Amino acid sequence: MIDIQTMFPVMVATNLEDVKQFYTSVFGFNVVFFDASFYLHLVSPSTGVQLGFLLPNHPSQPQFLQSLMSVDGYVISLEVADAAKAYIEAENMELPIIMELKEEAWGQIHFIVEDPAGFKIDIVEHLEALP
Repeated sequence: MIDIQTMFPVMVATNLEDVKQFYTSVFGFNVVFFDASFYLHLVSPSTGVQLGFLLPNHPSQPQFLQSLMSVDGYVISLEVADAAKAYIEAENMELPIIMELKEEAWGQIHFIVEDPAGFKIDIVEHLEALP
């Protein structure tokens, strides 16, 4: 068996500086590695959640990592304790909210914002599932 120590997505995007600013100011991520010509790695100091962003067409990468990633069909889910409070904060920060706050029958309340690269971020609070 392969022993996994952590997991994080690496998304291919063009505007690493904008992405860095967004995730550090909106969600409090720390930058643990940033090379504007190559890669951005972020870690949440409170949870250890990690995100990676890679520039397209970097010569050090294999061909399959050189294409700009499609933002369609990809969602980053970030769990919060209070989605309604996070929604108000998102409105106050004038974030691009692309799905309004809603409660789901399967036991979630959530909303979706969009980051500067176009990736969707589902801000989720887990409730008790309905019977």
